[in-house]
This record gives sequence, structure tokens and C-alpha cells, in this order.
Amino acid sequence: MEASSHLAKIMAVQVTIYLTEGDSWHHRPLHLEILKYLREENVFSGVVVHAVAGFLGRGKVRSAHLVEAGGDLPVVVSFVDTDEHVSRVLPKLKEMAAHRLIVRENVVIEQGSLD
Repeated sequence: MEASSHLAKIMAVQVTIYLTEGDSWHHRPLHLEILKYLREENVFSGVVVHAVAGFLGRGKVRSAHLVEAGGDLPVVVSFVDTDEHVSRVLPKLKEMAAHRLIVRENVVIEQGSLD
């Protein structure tokens, strides 16, 4: 029989920030500045995904195939860490992406750990 310690769930928080490729912070791409900030703050895991199509804020659908899309394609920043760590970095992220949607979700780590 499997030990009960193997059945314990590891709780974490996942944050997703919806940006566009044209968003900037101090004249630099916002998604890269956020990723840099997360790394400096020792956040466990972070990723930036560049969409080939999508929309934000009920706006029109943008696609990598449309010439007029320049700078408006969605970019998604996602990271996972403990609730305490997320609570510490979130105020700065809210400042950096003040005009964008930020979603915070409680998640269960199914495999791996936050070590």
C-alpha cells in the first residue's frame, strides 16, 4: 500500500497576465520586463507565450496573418509559486501591467514540487 505522504497535494498559485506584444515598461517590452522581474524575485517558474491569434478586452481578433496586427497580438505571461511568494510580487506586477487583465488561481501541483 502506498504511503499517505505520497497522496498529499501540494497547493500553489498560478498567475496569468494577458498583454499585447506592443505593451511596454520603461520603453522595453513589458512581457520581458515582467519575466526579468519574476526571475530577480526568485519566482519558481515563469513563461511567456506569444499567441498566433487572439483578442483582449472584447477587442477584435488579431492574427499573425493580418498585416495590420503590428504590436497587437496577445502575449500571455504565466507563473507558479506559493501563495506567500505570489502575494509579495503581485503589487509590482499590478503596477507594471496596470491596464491589463491579471488572473490568480489556486492550483494543485500534480507532479513535481516548488523546491
